[in-house]
Amino acid sequence: MSNSIKCFIYFCAPEITNLKIKSMNNKTLNPRLIFIIAVILIAAILRLIINIPNVTPIAAMALFGGVFFKKRYLGYLIPLATLFITDLIIGFHSTIIYVYAAFAITVSIGFLIRNKLNVFSVVGASLASSILFFLITNFGAWASGMVGYPMVFAGLIESYVAGIPFFRTEVLGTLVFNGVFFGSFYFAQQRFPVLAKA
Repeated sequence: MSNSIKCFIYFCAPEITNLKIKSMNNKTLNPRLIFIIAVILIAAILRLIINIPNVTPIAAMALFGGVFFKKRYLGYLIPLATLFITDLIIGFHSTIIYVYAAFAITVSIGFLIRNKLNVFSVVGASLASSILFFLITNFGAWASGMVGYPMVFAGLIESYVAGIPFFRTEVLGTLVFNGVFFGSFYFAQQRFPVLAKA
């Protein structure tokens, strides 16, 4: 068993098991929570099957989790655990810590807009998360030496400039996925009032 799998079992499995126990005793696992988790799982599947550079649902998954999980620890735990599991399949790389940092910040952005949720706040949060992801991950690629640019400020700027074409597709992908995830939940709430926030 690889160290990454052991890490997941040690840190995440107890929390997921605890969530299951709570759901049996306190009926925490209501239809709303089931729907939210289903969206997260769909995002994970899409991440595995979509093979377009920088078009990925991970930022949308993080933002969606931050907005709709009532318990903040679940907003971090379930999306991050899902991201980790898909990384076990896709593979890790030297800048993975920067990806997870950007992911966690995006969850936090979701917390900030959850009480003023509308089209404009979702679009704004999508753009903000894409910009932060671009800045953080390109910094990581430069700092790790992965891209081979000089370890000076000019080298960092080169790294950012080289990443601009990928940034465009990342923004587009994040906007589309957020539109699908948030739109689906909105229309599902209209059709099934039990999904609406209590």
